Amino acid sequence: MKRIISTAAAPAAVGPYSQAVEAGGTLYVSGQLPIDPATKTMPEGVAAQTEQCLKNIGAILAEAGYAKSDVVKSTVLLQHIADFGAMNEVYARFYSENPPARVAFEVAALPMGALVEIETVAVK
Repeated sequence: MKRIISTAAAPAAVGPYSQAVEAGGTLYVSGQLPIDPATKTMPEGVAAQTEQCLKNIGAILAEAGYAKSDVVKSTVLLQHIADFGAMNEVYARFYSENPPARVAFEVAALPMGALVEIETVAVK
């Protein structure tokens, strides 16, 4: 059985998809753009955008009853791979203990001109 997860504490989906879906004890969090749900704007710079993406992920995890410690895999999409270091510094603070597996890619473009987007999988 699948359960759709939605919270106003993270930005609404910008297309025909759910913020997250839980199935079989696994939570699949859609790629989160760095949109502040209160202002509907993106901060400047990859560090601030990474922080906002991770805040959005945290809000979705909490809504679904999961914690950061339940995250097993993340996918990071970067507009510029040269931003890897700045993204990594923020990411390391969010996952300071037992970080999940992760991959990072440079992509040609991200929705709404974002510099970073992060997708997450968590397991109970």
